[in-house]
Amino acid sequence: MKILVIGGTGRIGSKVVDRLHAAGHDVVVAAPSTGIDVLSGEGVAAAMAGTEVVVDLANSPSFEDAAVLSFFVTAGHNILAAAAQAGVRHHVALSVVGTDKLAASGYFRGKIAQERLIRDSGLAYTIIHSTQFFEFLPGILQAAGDGQTLQLPTAAVQPIAAEDVADAVARIALQAPANGVVEIAGPERESMAVLAQRFLQATGDAREVVGDAQARYFGAQLQQDTLVPVGQAWLGTIGFERWLQQSGLAQGQPA
Repeated sequence: MKILVIGGTGRIGSKVVDRLHAAGHDVVVAAPSTGIDVLSGEGVAAAMAGTEVVVDLANSPSFEDAAVLSFFVTAGHNILAAAAQAGVRHHVALSVVGTDKLAASGYFRGKIAQERLIRDSGLAYTIIHSTQFFEFLPGILQAAGDGQTLQLPTAAVQPIAAEDVADAVARIALQAPANGVVEIAGPERESMAVLAQRFLQATGDAREVVGDAQARYFGAQLQQDTLVPVGQAWLGTIGFERWLQQSGLAQGQPA
């Protein structure tokens, strides 16, 4: 069938495209570089024609509060209107575990708005709530500051590798719509602060992490279980050590 992958040139999107191609589907890659711009609407209706499944993996290029909200609302309206016009039978979108608990963060307010648009669209849909990607660890550390001591939340995380995310997204795209949320996560759960310290040590970074239950995560206060699945979740197979070795980031490995 014809599947449109929005954000199909990105970290997750390119892997999803490869998996769907390998399964024999007609995959259209939507990105500004391919002439399909979900913000301006350019090329969206034409790409959507004849599409049975839309996989929305687009992400805001800016994390500034107003820009994020504008991105997800504008892109959401353009994508969903074109999908309804084309008679798309399954709209799949990637979001984040705990999104509904993170309204204090401007980024997550944007994701909340995106999810609301999908639920109200009248389209059959599946929203995938993923835990944080291992690949985001450097960004999480950067957001914690530039000192030799970093304060990070002690809340639990259950990070997932991008390869596992792509496996899950491609599989869900080919299933019947859930008309709700499905959760995916990595195989191991631990404190964010502990995981961050493991990463620093493994990559030869001399900075130290101090666990602080009150430390903010991109502006939001975390409860112990905010960022982990609350019920049944599909679990990936790649844990921290395996991901680290595959990433080439471990000390002594080529970057």
